[in-house]
Amino acid sequence: MNGTTMIDLGPQARVVAALAERVTDEQLAGATPCPAYAVRHMLGHVAGLSVAFRDAARKDLGATTATPPGTVLPDIGPGWRAELPKALGDLAKAWREPSAWGGMTRAGGIDLPGEVAAAVAADELVVHGWDLARATGQEYTPDPVALEAAFGFLRAVAKEADRGPFGPLVPVPESAPLLARVIGLSGRDPGWKP
Repeated sequence: MNGTTMIDLGPQARVVAALAERVTDEQLAGATPCPAYAVRHMLGHVAGLSVAFRDAARKDLGATTATPPGTVLPDIGPGWRAELPKALGDLAKAWREPSAWGGMTRAGGIDLPGEVAAAVAADELVVHGWDLARATGQEYTPDPVALEAAFGFLRAVAKEADRGPFGPLVPVPESAPLLARVIGLSGRDPGWKP
């Protein structure tokens, strides 16, 4: 693991699960900060990435870890209210295993070290938690450990690519709260409203 500090993704997974639980059926068609996704698609994306990053942690490489995001429009099925929290819990459990953090794995069709995949998973949970909260008018306080992991990952991506994973960097003052800086580094506008 090259001295990498393992983090527990469980607290952030529970934050996202709680946000999803409070989404009403009427909100499923609402807009999100991701222009291509309605709330239902964002929920479908979170469900899919939870399975993919669970499998990446287990080094169970196959269709779930080989599919790049954006190749299909994700959606939810009729059992999503039970399936999503289970998928999030399974994701967190898989990353509690030390073997998840070592060696190589794959996520989104990209081969990467386990410790980097964990940082990407933290970033996905933090940013998409914010997406869901913003889209549905909920308060959002991400897990501080996952937020720091997302910040470290996004800062490294921005230095290397001069953009975030979700679009061009959005300038945010260094004095802004860490969550706003993370959202700006991701390529989202921290001031977005539906």
